[in-house]
Amino acid sequence: MGIVVRQSIQNTITTYIGFAVGALNTLFLYTNFLTDEYYGLVGFLLSAATIMTPLMAFGVHNTLVKFYSSYEDLTQRNNFLSFMIYLPLLMIIPVGLIGVFAYESISSFLSKENEVISSYVPSIFLIAVAMAYFEVFYAWSKVHMRSVFGNFMKEVFHRVVIMLLLFAVYFELIDANEFVWSLVGVYFLRAVVMKLYAYKLKFPRIIFKFPKNSKQIFTYSSMIIVAGSIALVLLDIDKVMIGKYIPIENVAYYNVAIFIAMVIIVPARAMHQITYPITAELLNSRNWEELENLYKKSSLTLFVISGWVFLMIVLNVNQLYELIPNEYSTGLFVVLLISISKLFDNLLGINNAILYNSDYYKWTVVLGVLLAILTITLNVIFIPKYGINGAAVATFLSLFLYSLAKIIVVKIKFNMHPFSKETLKVSLVLGLFYALFYLWDFQFHPIVNIGLKSLIFSLVYFILMYKGKISNDINSLFDAIVKRIF
Repeated sequence: MGIVVRQSIQNTITTYIGFAVGALNTLFLYTNFLTDEYYGLVGFLLSAATIMTPLMAFGVHNTLVKFYSSYEDLTQRNNFLSFMIYLPLLMIIPVGLIGVFAYESISSFLSKENEVISSYVPSIFLIAVAMAYFEVFYAWSKVHMRSVFGNFMKEVFHRVVIMLLLFAVYFELIDANEFVWSLVGVYFLRAVVMKLYAYKLKFPRIIFKFPKNSKQIFTYSSMIIVAGSIALVLLDIDKVMIGKYIPIENVAYYNVAIFIAMVIIVPARAMHQITYPITAELLNSRNWEELENLYKKSSLTLFVISGWVFLMIVLNVNQLYELIPNEYSTGLFVVLLISISKLFDNLLGINNAILYNSDYYKWTVVLGVLLAILTITLNVIFIPKYGINGAAVATFLSLFLYSLAKIIVVKIKFNMHPFSKETLKVSLVLGLFYALFYLWDFQFHPIVNIGLKSLIFSLVYFILMYKGKISNDINSLFDAIVKRIF
């Protein structure tokens, strides 16, 4: 796992830098430089665009990873890469035309509860197109085993530019309306930079010819559109439905809570950038032993690291909310539920990569459709009654069931699972630390309190993990760090 560990570490550092900038934006700049209404609007627009992204990309970012390593001939690879550039247009053009001719109906539907949305509906489509092509060119770089720059663009670049735009709002260089439309430019700029980098790695030879297995590619891409859309629906439909059913400022409160909880997925996002193409290669070569080894190692490593992040969040969340406007504290329950669901999702390791890159990817579609229906139904029931807490319950139940179903499918089809006795040990440690540290606070400023508590339990946590030899990969990483320092 040398290349996995090396690029995962680089990606993790980059991703945490991105989340640090995102935390500054989400917790302090948005909450103080924009009104709650416009902050909620931004969250609504970006969530809606994110949900549309798999549709606009036509599943190409997953298709590229799955099929690229199956071509051994250079001409066939060039043909395949050329095909991937144009395939998204099969969806972007008709969706764009539908948006033009049905604009009034779409705008009226989305802005029924919050009129402010109506003027910005076109930005949803434009941002979705930019996000889609960014993912295509990012996948282009990943199949060449170069994920670090793309991860920087995905996690850091746009957040830094948005931070600068928020300061521009504060200094009255632009107004809130111009800020929202500037977001479109930010995402298109990111896509263009990613394209230039991808072409630097492998400049395409444009060939107007279908690949030899184009029917299989079309089938896979079509199914992945559904599967990818479902995964994003489970993540972002709650924000869209909050904006539809209750005042839009609640999207801002929910968005802050979700951002805090989403920090847990950083290690997984970093590792998956490199494990996805490796998983595809193992599946294509039918190397089941190494695949199972990677499955278990990725699960345990992610559980140890994300478990620590989980504790960092839930043990300090009360003090964190003391640092931001009081009305945002309504999201405390949301943070807890979504954090638990994300911790469980990390426990799956490379489960998603196995399913998406295998011949059983259709199972993700079948299960996902059922769970997407469940998610929407639960949101419709819970949001009007319980507000953002109802959205959190709906999301928690849906994500938990979806993750559990995927574990079962991989077990049935590949006769492998990600768990071990070390998984149980880590679970017990997490429960013990939560019980010991949750109610223990210093009587200092919240920032000092967070720092001291985090330092104490982090030292004890990692000493236990190291001395208990829970994960060989983590122990090797610690040894390498100590050796480099001393």
